[in-house]
Amino acid sequence: MPERLPRIAIDLEKLRHINCGLGRFSLHFAEEILRLAPGRFDPVFLLARGTERHLPPEGFDRIDVKPWKKEVLVRRLRPFIRPFLSPSRISLWHVTNQMSKYLPLDDHVPVVLTIHDLTFLHETPHDEQLRRIERKLADIQAKVDRASAIVTDSHYVAEDVKAHLTLGDRPVHVVHLGISAPPVAAASHPTFLPEGPFLFTVGNCLPHKNFHVLLDLVDRLPNIRLVIAGKNMTPYGEFLGREIARRHLEGRAIMPGEICDADRQWLYEHCDAFLFPSLTEGFGFPALEAMQCGKPTFLSRMTCLPEIAGNHAFYFESFDAASMASAYEAGMATSRSDSGFSDRVRTHAASFGWAETARGYLRVYESILGPLPPAPTA
Repeated sequence: MPERLPRIAIDLEKLRHINCGLGRFSLHFAEEILRLAPGRFDPVFLLARGTERHLPPEGFDRIDVKPWKKEVLVRRLRPFIRPFLSPSRISLWHVTNQMSKYLPLDDHVPVVLTIHDLTFLHETPHDEQLRRIERKLADIQAKVDRASAIVTDSHYVAEDVKAHLTLGDRPVHVVHLGISAPPVAAASHPTFLPEGPFLFTVGNCLPHKNFHVLLDLVDRLPNIRLVIAGKNMTPYGEFLGREIARRHLEGRAIMPGEICDADRQWLYEHCDAFLFPSLTEGFGFPALEAMQCGKPTFLSRMTCLPEIAGNHAFYFESFDAASMASAYEAGMATSRSDSGFSDRVRTHAASFGWAETARGYLRVYESILGPLPPAPTA
């Protein structure tokens, strides 16, 4: 009788939010896991009702998401039911994000915990937010205490985790994320943008995105507009709107709010350059998405972005307006004079693939379970 393959449970609950970052991570990661699994391990996906439609029809078992399976309830029941539990059929449980509400019922099952970022620690909180931040950090610490290994998306986040959480002897692995093939760009110019050259940035309007420093830059650059796309119905978004009005930059600094994938791709493909002065990021997809289009990309040095973009991007050494303008002009001159620039940045972006992300996680799984069977030969 053939030896039973390990059963690895993977939390894909966030597939219910397919268009958010964690939803896209869940989708692309699951697709690659299903390519790697046959003959090596049996994937078991934790899924909300209806989200299986995003996945191939076969190749996995499932655990249904139910309110009564949330850890906030299960941890109270576990001591009472532990004596009556049969040995779990799950060999390993992967908690795929630090906000997950689910852990295995059997506390003997080893857990891999992915922490994508600790961004909330680096925002300037109001006094009433401090308790919420403390609760959130305590919740992540409880998951760390349950985990056998931690995984982060970047070395930057790994260092953040080591600085703010008590890890004991748990290893921290870094597995970079992948970047997907770009969507089809809109066929026509977005209606919110007048004709003419423009710079582009994207992200929800939150303080750590640091978008306001770009207003100083665009104020110094004649005859070019700035598009700041993303959710702007936030206190920081309202602040940006007031700053645009105060500086009389209406018509030059444009905040269209949330936009569709097709318009976002059009903006990536047609901008003169992409700007991303963020103060803290877990990975920095927008930088790679701009590079995927061969664009000169100008980034902050204060986060994981140098790790992800390397020497294929240009960097703001400070957020002083004169320094930023100097960095922008020098970077644009370099990119325009180098005929191979666009091809090199596209090649760099292409080096981040979801297949390699899945293989990285398999190595983490094997660090706990031991070597998995080799992939079957054709």
